Amino acid sequence: MALFGQLGNRFSAVVQRLSGRGRITEANVSETLREVRIALLEADVALPVVKHFLEAVRQRAMGAEVARSLTPSQAFIKIIHDELAALLAAGDSALNLRVRPPAVILLAGLQGAGKTTTAAKLARRLKDDGKRVMLVSTDVRRPAAIEQLEILAREVGVRFVPVGNRAPLKIAEHALDQARAQLADVLIVDTAGRLHIDAALMSEMHLLAECLAPVETFFVADAMTGQDAVRSAAAFGEALPLTGVILTKADGDARGGAALSVAEITGRPIKFLGTGEKLDGLEAFDPKRMAGRILGMGDVVGLAESVARKADRGQAEKLAGKLRKGKAFDLGDFRVQIEQMLKMGGARAILEHLPGASKLPPGAAAGFDEQTLRRQLAIIDSMTLRERRHSALINGSRRRRIAAGSGTAVQDVNRLLRQFSQAQKMMKKFRKGGMSKMLGAFGGRIPPDF
Repeated sequence: MALFGQLGNRFSAVVQRLSGRGRITEANVSETLREVRIALLEADVALPVVKHFLEAVRQRAMGAEVARSLTPSQAFIKIIHDELAALLAAGDSALNLRVRPPAVILLAGLQGAGKTTTAAKLARRLKDDGKRVMLVSTDVRRPAAIEQLEILAREVGVRFVPVGNRAPLKIAEHALDQARAQLADVLIVDTAGRLHIDAALMSEMHLLAECLAPVETFFVADAMTGQDAVRSAAAFGEALPLTGVILTKADGDARGGAALSVAEITGRPIKFLGTGEKLDGLEAFDPKRMAGRILGMGDVVGLAESVARKADRGQAEKLAGKLRKGKAFDLGDFRVQIEQMLKMGGARAILEHLPGASKLPPGAAAGFDEQTLRRQLAIIDSMTLRERRHSALINGSRRRRIAAGSGTAVQDVNRLLRQFSQAQKMMKKFRKGGMSKMLGAFGGRIPPDF
C-alpha cells in the first residue's frame, strides 16, 4: 500500500539487519531505535507518538523477554511488531452494528476528504455482507452533493432517501423514519464539511449526533494531509463522540504519518482505509496485519479476504469445469482472468500482501498495472471470436489488424500472445485443480514476460 511504502522499506531494512544477529546488546538496540526514529520522523509521525513508541520498544528490548530468548533478534523483531500494532490500535477496529435496526453510521470530516464516496463504498461493503442499507446526505451547502450521493447509491444498488427542501436536522429525522419504515438494517448519513473547522460546522454535527444517536460516528480524513488530518480528527473528537477514523486516499503518496499518529492522538481506532475512486476500494483495517505489512511480513489473510470479496467465484468455477473436461484455455478465458486481476487491484495490490514484497525489484509488477491490463483487454476485444478460440490463427496480417483496432502497437499484441501462451501452459498443469489452484496459478506467480 502506497500509504506505508517508504516507511515499509525502511522498516524492512531494519528487520533484515536484525535477523542476522545472534545476540542483542544495548548498542544494537540503540542503533536500531535510532534508525526507527529517523524512519518514523521521515514518515511525518507526530513527535510525541515517536517518543512513546521508542520508549516502549526500548523497555521491552532490554528486559528478560529478549535476554532469555533462544533467538534474541527474532524476539526483538516481535517486540517492534507488537508495539507497532499497539500504536496503530486504539480499541476494537471491527464495525459495531449490534443494535436494534436501523444502525446509524454518521460520517464527519472536512470538505474534500472523500466523505460522499466513502459513504457509498461503505454501503457497498455492507450490502455485500447481506445488509439492507440506506444512504442519505444532509449536505445542503455543497452544490450537487446530494445528487452525487444519489447517483452513487444507484451504482452500488442501495436505497437513497430523497431530502426535498428540508434543513439538515429535518433530513436526519425524515431519513430515520424512512429507514424504520422500510426495515433497513443500516442507515449511513453523509454530512456537510468545510475547508476548515468552525463553530457552525461543529454545532451542526453535534445536533445531528443528538438526533440520530449513531452507533458509529466516523471521522473521514484525507491521508495525504498528514498531521493536519490528525489535528482535525482531534478537534472533531472533542466535539463528537467519535468511534473511529476512516483514512481515504491511502493509495496516494502519503508518508503514513497520519495513520501511525491518529489512533494514538485521538484514542479512536482506524476502522477502514479507502483507496481510489472505485466503489470496492474500502479495506477493513487490522492493526496486527498492517504492522506485519509495514515490517515486510506480508498479510496473506488480508489477501485471502480480498480474493473472497472481489474475485468472481462463478467465473473461476466455470473455468475449472472447462479445464476438467479437457477443453483448452483460450483467449476468452484469459480475458476473464485479466478482469479478475483488475478487480483485485492489479499485481501491485496482490504483491503488497505477500511476505518479502519490499525486496522485489521496482518493476516486478510493471506489466500488471491497470493501464496495461486495460490495454490488453482492448487487444483481445479487437479479435474475432474465432481468433480468441484458436490463437494459432493470429498471423502477421491479423496482428496488424488487431493492433490497429485496439489502438496499440503490433509489439503489444505480440507481448500479450506470449503472456497468454505462458498462462496456457500453467493452466494445463492445473486441469484437475479447483478454484484456489487456478487463482494461485495466475495470481500467485508472475510469468517472466510480465
